[in-house]
Amino acid sequence: MQTFITAATNASLYVVAQAPAENPVGPDFGKASPVGLLIIVALGVVVLAIGYAFHRRFSRFKRRQAFAEAHGIDPFDEQAVDKAMAEAGLLDQHKKRVF
Repeated sequence: MQTFITAATNASLYVVAQAPAENPVGPDFGKASPVGLLIIVALGVVVLAIGYAFHRRFSRFKRRQAFAEAHGIDPFDEQAVDKAMAEAGLLDQHKKRVF
């Protein structure tokens, strides 16, 4: 058993210690294109937009939930909450958007 462990250790060290078969070289090696930067910036903007949209929706839900619980209404009964908030003058008149 000890021989097998020693052989496996030596084999793994030999594989790790080998140099790659072909090293990439040339004047363009290691240079990133501007398209990559554009993609990273676009993904960052998308993440920020989704985060902002989630914050708006979550804040609206928490506000409606607090109002519903204070007035003894089921927070998930949208029609009853909308009606009660409209009567109290607190209904959010902003158009609901995807984002």
